[in-house]
Amino acid sequence: MTTHHVLTEAPARLLSLDFFRGATVAAMILVNNPGDWGNIYSPLEHAAWNGCTPTDLIFPSFLFIVGVSIAYAMSSKKADPALHGSTIWKAFKRALILFGLGLFLSLFPKVFTAPIEAFQQVRIPGVLQRIALVFFFASVIFLKTSEKNIFRLIIVLLGLYWALMMFMPVPGVGAANLEKETNLGAWIDRSVLTEAHLWKSSKTWDPEGILGTIPAIATGLFGVLVGVYLKRKDIDSPTKISWLFCTGVVATGLGLLWGLQFPINKALWTSSFVLYAGGIATMILSLCYWIIDVQQYTRFTKPFVVYGVNAITVFFASGLIPRILNMISWKTNDGSEMQLSTFLYSGFENNLSPINASLAWAVCFVLFWLIILWLMFNKKIIIKV
Repeated sequence: MTTHHVLTEAPARLLSLDFFRGATVAAMILVNNPGDWGNIYSPLEHAAWNGCTPTDLIFPSFLFIVGVSIAYAMSSKKADPALHGSTIWKAFKRALILFGLGLFLSLFPKVFTAPIEAFQQVRIPGVLQRIALVFFFASVIFLKTSEKNIFRLIIVLLGLYWALMMFMPVPGVGAANLEKETNLGAWIDRSVLTEAHLWKSSKTWDPEGILGTIPAIATGLFGVLVGVYLKRKDIDSPTKISWLFCTGVVATGLGLLWGLQFPINKALWTSSFVLYAGGIATMILSLCYWIIDVQQYTRFTKPFVVYGVNAITVFFASGLIPRILNMISWKTNDGSEMQLSTFLYSGFENNLSPINASLAWAVCFVLFWLIILWLMFNKKIIIKV
């Protein structure tokens, strides 16, 4: 992880992409840090299984943005095959760092108090780990494949995943199914990673599991194609916006239709979910592009842009802080132990209803990071992973 000071002569970024990325990461932090997991407003929760809430759209939007960013960052390298090897190597190292940061979050803080036990029970899949895999594979595919072949590959990946999940018998279970513990993806995760290394809330399946990475890569490639189209210089902005928005509408509609047979499901990352979420992300980005980059309405963007330019940094750091708050504790007068997180949250609990206290804590956590990121942005500090 290295710190870069932004040079004034650096090429202009796509402001709408930074805005969308920042809004996505801020939303991630909001939904990941309620004051009380038992009191959450329903739009800020994941769907229980099939279906889709606004929260379910956050992670696929980020992977979509990863794809768009790849098209912007690597297009000059793609044009020169001599640069492909070094670019892939850099992508691999970056993916390795992201994967390692994800593992560190799973290990922390137990790795310092009981390291053997920590590694025996570490959750191997995770959000940063999936970002790492999607980034690497989407980067290689973008560099080595034409846009037409990327489109074909998306269809193949979504079709392959659909066929595996809907028709492949599950060893020890029987017929193919889409239930939490008995679907093919859950069986693969238990067989390869073992239950000790899966999501602790379920232990028998993982929402960021191995098989689900196939359609997640398709989500990244969806973003790659949108990024390639946005970068084209032979098409005017109104045409780009119109085509992108219409593409988003069509993809969302196709996702809903496919969802009648292969349900929209974020935990399984179903093929219908890829189309549905990718379509919505495309519509949002096209609107952001029109408002921010074309119409130049930018006054409202800074709070989200400061999140967007240090997205991975703040996501990682925001995962560490709650763990640290839980580590700090002291004995109270009655002999019980008080954690710093509980002490801080009591100020919200004592003055608000349970559900509003939970939301207020999450909002304050987002604002806390906004202040830090704002200061970093003003000092032109961007931490690149």
